[in-house]
Amino acid sequence: MNFELLISFALATSVLALSPGPDNIYVLVQSITNGKAYGLATVCGLILGCIIHTTLLAFGVSAIITANTTLFFGIKILGALYLLYIAYKVYTSDARLNFDATMTSIKSLKGLFIKGFFMNVLNPKVTIFFLAFFPGFLFSETMSTVYQFYVLGGIFMLVSFIIFSAIALLADQIKYYITKHQNSGIVLKWLQIIVFMGIAVFILV
Repeated sequence: MNFELLISFALATSVLALSPGPDNIYVLVQSITNGKAYGLATVCGLILGCIIHTTLLAFGVSAIITANTTLFFGIKILGALYLLYIAYKVYTSDARLNFDATMTSIKSLKGLFIKGFFMNVLNPKVTIFFLAFFPGFLFSETMSTVYQFYVLGGIFMLVSFIIFSAIALLADQIKYYITKHQNSGIVLKWLQIIVFMGIAVFILV
């Protein structure tokens, strides 16, 4: 078992969770507008949705690995290219962070939990991202690939839950810091670019 690979996966997940995106920005806005409990309810829904994507990936890609290792290598190549494409999209995007209050239409805890869950489950970009990101970090030649994907999924969910929850709990301080430091958006933007390109190169190499 390659523990260094698991640590690398956890670190990459941490940076991705910290980088501004639709999910953590939504959590941040809910916490600022409605309160920390509403942000945490959104976090729980988002993270629970990852179980669906992990299951689809675990059984679908594992079947491909069993049937054709060449095809699996092709998936890894396409995954690396997709990550490079994401890096390019981040590069061409606006670095400013938008705290749009119109994102707070649902105000019940149950409603935000359900919305967070379906935001994740019904987003095809999440499925594609998992397919691009996870296969490069399979960490054992003897362990079942299904089990490995679930381990990676568990790490991804745990790390994301901790960081997203911290964002919800520290929302006011985060907004104050970002508003005060105008260059923070640019720093976070380039952090995303470096991480996506780094993972893509890692998969290709």
